[in-house]
Amino acid sequence: MSRPVSITLQNSQDGIAIADAIMADNSDADRKSFPAMTKIDCPGRLVINSESVSELLGREWDPQEIHMSVISLSGTVDEDDGTFTLFWR
Repeated sequence: MSRPVSITLQNSQDGIAIADAIMADNSDADRKSFPAMTKIDCPGRLVINSESVSELLGREWDPQEIHMSVISLSGTVDEDDGTFTLFWR
């Protein structure tokens, strides 16, 4: 079993859309919802695709915007123009 990565997001409009996109794009992800936040764990690797988040928000979303919704994360971060990825080296 792979070491899990995790991300915890605020339950804002953007945070909920990001969490929904994560769940749609990462079949092994496990979501736990709380009153003010959502925590998602995923074994090995978690990929957030800007196209998926943009579709849910109804506007263009840049992966750099994730920093306004993140409460905490666990894993190595790799960012580019289209994705925000968490993994362990």
